[in-house]
Amino acid sequence: MQASKTKMLNGVDIERLEGTIAAVTDNPAIADFKFRAANKWINGGHNRSLIKSFYGGCQEDTTRTEPFVLDNDEPDILLGKDNGANPVEYVLHALAGCLTTTMVYHAAARGIQLEGVESSLEGYLDLHGFLGLKAVPRGYQNIRVQFRLSGDLTQQQKEEIVAMGRKYSPVYDMMSRAVPNLEISVQ
Repeated sequence: MQASKTKMLNGVDIERLEGTIAAVTDNPAIADFKFRAANKWINGGHNRSLIKSFYGGCQEDTTRTEPFVLDNDEPDILLGKDNGANPVEYVLHALAGCLTTTMVYHAAARGIQLEGVESSLEGYLDLHGFLGLKAVPRGYQNIRVQFRLSGDLTQQQKEEIVAMGRKYSPVYDMMSRAVPNLEISVQ
């Protein structure tokens, strides 16, 4: 008996992707996920997040044996020790990662071969808001994302792939509209 080859496109297992789509179509509850992070302040602007468990596919995930460790700090000019990217830099990372993954998966689902995806991001933030000196937004007021897609693609295909990122990326969606239910409490 000969084993069948897994069809991979853009590093995505197409059979598993199609299986996931079919499973979610048959049982919409499979699509409900809860991601978690635990954070602890260390000193000054330095704090650390551990990310390990999550709920998805109608069950608690136990496949991760060790947590991902993410250190946050500030650069010296913002009174930190530069022990890690600062939180607003992580936002750029999250946006880039989610847009890229979204584009790659959706291109694969449509049979579009990509050879490479690169991006550069720049966010404008005015510290006056954080410092309470002016009534300006405390977060990013502008983010610019530039993609470079390579492969046997027309300009129109490249634009369609980037549009898929904007349309389907969860992080882009969260950033381009307010999160409708962001709760903060204290114990």
